[in-house]
Amino acid sequence: MNLALTAAGATIRGLGAVSPGWGATLAMPLFGSVAAPRPVQADEEATMWLARRRTVRIDGVQRRGVEVDTYEWGSGPRTVVLAHGWNGRASQFAALVRELVAAGYRVVAFDAPAHGSSAGRRTYLVDWLDTFSALQERHGAFDAMVGHSFGGLATLVGVAGGTDAARVVTIAAPADADLLLTQFQGMLRYSDAVSARMRERFASRYFPGQADPFAWLSSVRRPLPGGVPLLVIHDDGDRMVPYAEAGRIMSANPNARLLTTTALGHSRLLAADAVLDAVLEHLEASPSPEMTRTPKVAVDRLAPVPVAA
Repeated sequence: MNLALTAAGATIRGLGAVSPGWGATLAMPLFGSVAAPRPVQADEEATMWLARRRTVRIDGVQRRGVEVDTYEWGSGPRTVVLAHGWNGRASQFAALVRELVAAGYRVVAFDAPAHGSSAGRRTYLVDWLDTFSALQERHGAFDAMVGHSFGGLATLVGVAGGTDAARVVTIAAPADADLLLTQFQGMLRYSDAVSARMRERFASRYFPGQADPFAWLSSVRRPLPGGVPLLVIHDDGDRMVPYAEAGRIMSANPNARLLTTTALGHSRLLAADAVLDAVLEHLEASPSPEMTRTPKVAVDRLAPVPVAA
């Protein structure tokens, strides 16, 4: 943890000891803040250079509008959308992009607000969902979606809520938003009383009027429709998102397949041959009888309210 967050944690703990509400007020803006964008790595540059660059405009968590940079490769009839994680960017999928294009897919990725080359300072899962909707308007139904880490959770939530995707792959994904709030509390070490206020503020700010938005943000409590084949990939030594999260996702989606890797951590598995092969196999496999696709029923996404800068 950097010095700024260390100092912020100490201040939040001090205020929280006097008033949990005050502590939560200070902590809340930090929860949606994003670190400086990670650079494009040398082995990703050539793939990104070949991308067709466009933008989509979404409301953003601050409801002021934000341009999201998108990238497209290939021209096949089948569209695969790639969703990066928190503090990630589209370029992390460079190896997978090359494999998918070679297999004849049109590949679409994006830099979420405050990530990569997209504008903004703050973001949350609703921005991923709005981006999915904008891309769906542009490209129609997706043949598949692949989400890494936070992007994996967004993909699960999106498809459970009506994003039309025939197949889903999650890589190192958390099962729900509860884990993210728990990890944030562990990082700043504030009290359970402050944490309870944080949950209340999170719910009222991003999902006003909803009795339990955490049910909506959970792949366990709101699994994928039964007709959507799911591949769950996770490393057993992941230090950012515990391996147990894969088990939680699997428990809610009994027809899902699990690929466990070792010694690849949280991000290196994105370019591992075993992972690339498994993703291609999952996309090309014929659905089993119990996975016969059922019609999608659109579900209105919960809309956030304005957030102060």
